[in-house]
Amino acid sequence: MKKQVLLVTAHPEPTSLTRRLVELSAKTLEQQGYEVLQSDLYGMHWKAVFDERDFPYRADPERLSFVTESGHSYSTGTQPDDIASEQQKLLAADAVIFQFPLWWFGMPAILKGWVDRVFAYGLAYGFKGAGNRYRYGDGGFKGKRALLSVTVGGPAEDYSTRGINGPLEQLLFPITHGTLFFTGMNVLPTYAVYGTGSLTAEGVAAAEAAWRSRLERLFEDTPIPFRSQSSGDYPDRHVLGGHVAIGQSGLTAHVADTPDGYSTAVSGETVMMGS
Repeated sequence: MKKQVLLVTAHPEPTSLTRRLVELSAKTLEQQGYEVLQSDLYGMHWKAVFDERDFPYRADPERLSFVTESGHSYSTGTQPDDIASEQQKLLAADAVIFQFPLWWFGMPAILKGWVDRVFAYGLAYGFKGAGNRYRYGDGGFKGKRALLSVTVGGPAEDYSTRGINGPLEQLLFPITHGTLFFTGMNVLPTYAVYGTGSLTAEGVAAAEAAWRSRLERLFEDTPIPFRSQSSGDYPDRHVLGGHVAIGQSGLTAHVADTPDGYSTAVSGETVMMGS
């Protein structure tokens, strides 16, 4: 059976570099023998706002609790069709690639809205009705691979370890760690193209070649070694044990030291450049 790869795209301009890389993704993955699923959020006119309209059959008509209603609609099969359809793609996919421009140091609102609506309680969090037991390495999407392909307007220097904007992987930590790894996905180091507003034709060609190479290793590259909640590193399931990451704090403490150098994954030094 063919492996399936879901491309989730958030860019409104068909001629953008992001969309070019999406087209390259589909072509390259199909040439490798994978089945490609696509969610072009702007093309779908995706409803980005998570609100009461997502719960046509409320568990509590008096007060809107998003956790309660998300779990109720997911478990009873009463979600809107667009949400259920995207969940089916997610569950079928062996890998998910998110391709988007960096807007205000994060994902476009339409993509955040996709996560808000599709990552339902009982599926992406609150898995098996066990609260926070299955998270950070476990959960409904455990075993799937995830990869961010991000186009960045500013120069790479701004996103270096001491750059004024901060390291890109740290800026994206709420997505890679807090959204994808939280739900059990194996997250690969981010692919980024910098200085997209001034890329030459040669720069675009280099970006495409580098991205093609990453796609060809989609199921071979080593994921970022985020520390799993069930690994023993968090004895109380909340805070790192005193024997772990001694002398470290902040985001980097939640990435394990490994011989292959991935301990620097959230410091920005492993970000792929295409320009």
